[in-house]
Amino acid sequence: MRKIFNKSNVINGLLGVLILVVLFVPSAKALMIQGLMKVGLFAPDTSIEHRKATETEQSVNLEGIKFKDAAGKTVDLGDLKGKVIFLNFWATWCPPCLAEMPSVNKLYEQFKSDEGVVFIMVDADSDFPKAKKYMDRKGYQMPVYAVASRIPQQLFAGSLPTTVVLDKHGRISYHEVGAADYGNKKFVDFIKQLKAD
Repeated sequence: MRKIFNKSNVINGLLGVLILVVLFVPSAKALMIQGLMKVGLFAPDTSIEHRKATETEQSVNLEGIKFKDAAGKTVDLGDLKGKVIFLNFWATWCPPCLAEMPSVNKLYEQFKSDEGVVFIMVDADSDFPKAKKYMDRKGYQMPVYAVASRIPQQLFAGSLPTTVVLDKHGRISYHEVGAADYGNKKFVDFIKQLKAD
């Protein structure tokens, strides 16, 4: 009996349980990713080189790309020229989406009263009650939308999370598939620079 419960076996058992929890519990996986964000991993690439490559390779006509909110109000990206648009595709069941949400909320809080920056948080499931319940539980005030038209693959090819930032001229200035830390100073400065350009 002593050999089964030795220190090494107990530690290995606990590590095994921890790995299973991280693999099968979305909120635990999200928490782990958030920890990695805090140590500098998942930093978004806002370098000039990345931005220029994104702008030239991924231009798209924004007219007719629409999203609707829970009240049925529709937003057309083509009508938002002159504003910086932060577009995020996410779902409540997606651990990387949940992991980046606190940083997205931090960015939103920084710009929520700025009419020159628009946030469109697109619930990939179009399940407004579930998305609202999640936002309320976390204390987030970000606007949630559903897709209301065809979305070009340059913006969203189906992977979650996907984040796109459009500059004031409607050009794609940032495109990321996967979680990233959008609350960091570098990204805040990037948004401010897009506003100034």
